Amino acid sequence: MTDTHSSASTAIFDALGHGPADRRLAILREIGAGGSISQAARSVGVSYKAAWQALDTLTNLAGVPLVERVVGGVGGGGAHLTEAAHELLAAADALHAARTQLASQLQPGSGTSAATALRLSVQTSMRNQWPCRVQALHASGPIVRVQLCADGPLPQPLVLWSRITRESCELLALRPGLAVQAWCKATAVQVRRAAQAPQPLPANHWPGRAVRLDRGSLGDEVALDVGGLQLVGFAAAGSRLRRGAQVVASVDEAAVALVLAGH
Repeated sequence: MTDTHSSASTAIFDALGHGPADRRLAILREIGAGGSISQAARSVGVSYKAAWQALDTLTNLAGVPLVERVVGGVGGGGAHLTEAAHELLAAADALHAARTQLASQLQPGSGTSAATALRLSVQTSMRNQWPCRVQALHASGPIVRVQLCADGPLPQPLVLWSRITRESCELLALRPGLAVQAWCKATAVQVRRAAQAPQPLPANHWPGRAVRLDRGSLGDEVALDVGGLQLVGFAAAGSRLRRGAQVVASVDEAAVALVLAGH
């Protein structure tokens, strides 16, 4: 086996999502079955544009071409899967089988530990990761605002918003009640004293209490407790915040990424 093939095989696993439940992989399967991207989109129930977004994402993650276009010929051309795409789908099936076997071995009452282990299976630089459920979807043209409520035994519901494209909403098959994770970089979260926050608080502004601080010339890192939810953000350098200070954390809706929980 060549080093090139080994590198490509390793990259293929980086493109794996959640097996059969991943609409991106479903689109790939349909292309393999019918040889048409537009037909695959219709079969999966997404737009043609969303299908292309899925293929672009998978190709970028895999690092190798997954679909080849066939131009002309009888029927006007179409598309077919590359060997790498077939390898990806086979790996997805094997991964799904392994997850199913693991789930069957879990003891009753171990759901919290199992869910946590699944969340740890993906490593990311995003420090803020919150299990949530979709509350509502508000579409306007190509943009969808997703209303979320953080899961967990919180004293009161914590609502946050994410702004994504309509195609991303289709591919994730978002709907009210769906469990997702909301991810956000710490550097995207702005922290200020409560007295400096606008009133009433707009969307994605949450009052909290500073519990840890790390001062720096480019900004003061602040870990805070927001109604039982842990959050990390940054205040302006020289903020003079102290532990226990009442603060408000805020983040732009477009900076909140959505990740499907493990299936």
